[in-house]
Amino acid sequence: MPIKAILFDIDGTLVDSNDQHVLAWEEVFRGEGVHFDRQVIHDQIGKGADNLVPTLLPGSDEATHERLGDAHGDVFKARYLDQVQPFPGARELIVRVHQAGQKVVLASSAAKSELDHYTDLLDIRDLVAAATSADDVENTKPAPDIFATALKKVAPLGPDEVIVVGDTPYDVSAAAKCGIATVALRSGKFSDEALRGAGAMCIYDDVAALLADYAGSPLAG
Repeated sequence: MPIKAILFDIDGTLVDSNDQHVLAWEEVFRGEGVHFDRQVIHDQIGKGADNLVPTLLPGSDEATHERLGDAHGDVFKARYLDQVQPFPGARELIVRVHQAGQKVVLASSAAKSELDHYTDLLDIRDLVAAATSADDVENTKPAPDIFATALKKVAPLGPDEVIVVGDTPYDVSAAAKCGIATVALRSGKFSDEALRGAGAMCIYDDVAALLADYAGSPLAG
């Protein structure tokens, strides 16, 4: 069945922000008197605070998850947000999808304020058909809520008529729970083993590589 909508993750997929998120989380945990190797933190990037914090701080309560998530957001916006740049080819890929008559949908575990910032940074506001952020759901990736909500926004399209583009195993597994296939990118610095293990249908280096092979990729349907 033809692909009629592409659901794009943002952090690590369209914009080069994963390292900055690691640094922000490192600062937040350090404020709690806890130190993690940066790779340990990186391996959780792609999750929202509701899933990241309890993984790294087992036994922590919901109030702690929310407090540390708010702290991360404050640190990230104050110190790192302005450093984040789009990946080469990101806007061009969005334009290509739009020109093909496919819906462009943003589906991120980031807060809506960050999603709005990136939409403007990429200059794609007039190309986006729908968007879903952490503010719209109860649970973030790898829970299916983000993609399930995005799918509702492009109804009556079904899971076999859309595809996800993401950079983390959590994108892949969250999409799979909704019956949606994922094209994974290496730009988020997750291993091929992790991405394939989560069920990625194929892997490209980055959005530029995916754009270059658009006609031969699963995006073309």
